[in-house]
Amino acid sequence: MFKKIIVFLRTWTKLITLLLVAIAIICFIVFFVYNPMYSVTLNGKFIGYTEDKRDMQDKIDEYQKSGDNKTIAFVDIDTLPEYKLCLLQKGIESNDDEIFETVINTGVPYYKYYAILNGSEEKYYVQTYEEAERVVTELKDKNSMNKDDISYLLKYETETKEFTGTEEAVANLYVEKPVVKANRAVNTKKTVDYNNTPLELALIKPIEGIITSRFGNRSRGLHTGLDIATSGGTPIKVAATGVVTYAGYKGSYGNLVVVSHGNGIETYYAHCRSIYVNAGDSVSQGTVIAGVGTTGNSTGNHLHLEIRVNGVAKNPQNYLYN
Repeated sequence: MFKKIIVFLRTWTKLITLLLVAIAIICFIVFFVYNPMYSVTLNGKFIGYTEDKRDMQDKIDEYQKSGDNKTIAFVDIDTLPEYKLCLLQKGIESNDDEIFETVINTGVPYYKYYAILNGSEEKYYVQTYEEAERVVTELKDKNSMNKDDISYLLKYETETKEFTGTEEAVANLYVEKPVVKANRAVNTKKTVDYNNTPLELALIKPIEGIITSRFGNRSRGLHTGLDIATSGGTPIKVAATGVVTYAGYKGSYGNLVVVSHGNGIETYYAHCRSIYVNAGDSVSQGTVIAGVGTTGNSTGNHLHLEIRVNGVAKNPQNYLYN
């Protein structure tokens, strides 16, 4: 009985050994003769072979989600490819690029771009966010009359647009502000300041109040304007028609409004509590532009009024409060 068992085990050992050798030979032949690959079909139609179905599908999925990272934002693909493992003879190569192109070409691409708007109307189109920002910023820097109406809108469409360069868009959208000429009244005063320079401009008093400091030299140096004291918050009226060239905080002036009246003539309104206009605004004579305050280098509520011609300060009492 024991001998039969020994014989039986030896027989099976030989068979198993032969089987393992056969499997090894087959694997050796397969390894050197065949190559495992995936057959790829789309809508039941064979489109090629790929060695790595995961890599291929990841590439397709990424393109669906992010497009080409340029003008195509994403792609809507209805049907995805199917993969089947198979053994192919050596020499048959994969065609991953062709498979990829075939699959993505069945989808609907959505293009990403930016529409430049003037109000609600789409005027021009650019490809990138940076270009859209540049158009808006440059029009603001140039103080275009329509700067507050210019904006941009991110869009995704199945059809692309004809793109415009930023310089061309800025040039075509720019609207120059009209030059505001100083009012010249029939009974215009002609007076002479310290420098014997006449000024022809019809002015009104910005506020009523008490003069607390006059134009000229004083212990702390040259006082380039006229100080008129009154209660805080009193409305300040612009002395003549013009364009606001500065509206904000400026050192010792505190809150300051500067208005240009043409011909190099400017008026300054300093130490304001509040400002009601913005740089670039056109204002008519008598328009309230600010409120009296004591900001900056100031010891009490008052208006510091300056009149300048080509940057040179003139005595306001040659024209007002005399």
